[in-house]
Amino acid sequence: MKKLLTTTLLGAALIAGAAHAQDKEHLRIGVDVPYEPMEYRTADGELTGFDIDLGNAMCKQIKADCEWVVQAWDGIIPGLLARKYDAIMSSMTINDERRATVLFSDPYIKPPSAWFVPAGSSIETIYPKSLKGKTIGVQRGTLQDNYVTDMYGDVAKISRYTTADDLVLDMDAGRVDIAFLDFPVGKSTLLDSKEGSYKTIGGMITEPEKYFGEGFGIAFRPRDKKLAERFNEALATLKQDGTYDKIYDKYFKTGE
Repeated sequence: MKKLLTTTLLGAALIAGAAHAQDKEHLRIGVDVPYEPMEYRTADGELTGFDIDLGNAMCKQIKADCEWVVQAWDGIIPGLLARKYDAIMSSMTINDERRATVLFSDPYIKPPSAWFVPAGSSIETIYPKSLKGKTIGVQRGTLQDNYVTDMYGDVAKISRYTTADDLVLDMDAGRVDIAFLDFPVGKSTLLDSKEGSYKTIGGMITEPEKYFGEGFGIAFRPRDKKLAERFNEALATLKQDGTYDKIYDKYFKTGE
């Protein structure tokens, strides 16, 4: 009888454990890679980066099991609306055009843009006069492209590149005098590069908002307001308990 009772209790415990595991919410998050240091793969193929670490921390906070789904950028919002995943966390800038289609979380980061020049550059300040006749490198179709085109397109030559790596090749070869990039991208491709010596000038740029937006947000389907609220609450908690700062410093601290 005791053996039967023990077996029965053990079976009940296993069933309860399995039910508990099944009850754990499973969420899928869309992401486009690579965009170092926000989201990229390590040498062994593992997804990592600021978005990945912060997203995993938020999932842990809301007690959800999250799966990352890699999706090319041009199809990332259609994929969300088609229910391929439940949210997008992929360095997506919050703006009114996207708000017409998706629901955004609170901004979780507003990465600054910055000017990058070779260490020995004669450019010391950022004014139309100092950039006259210079070649400015940007990534094609980005917020930085729009800003530079409007502000300096009438005095400087704008060279546009599909990737930051292509831009860096031309900077290394002396075909680009100055680059304007997201600071995280410029840091990883220029400041941390072993191929050349670069520096930033002119400080960090986050305004005006019409170019640089409100920051990056997590995108949800418009009907998923409760899910967005849970992620907002998780983000607030991680900022309060210091977890957010640890993740931020891991990817963006310059050591200066």
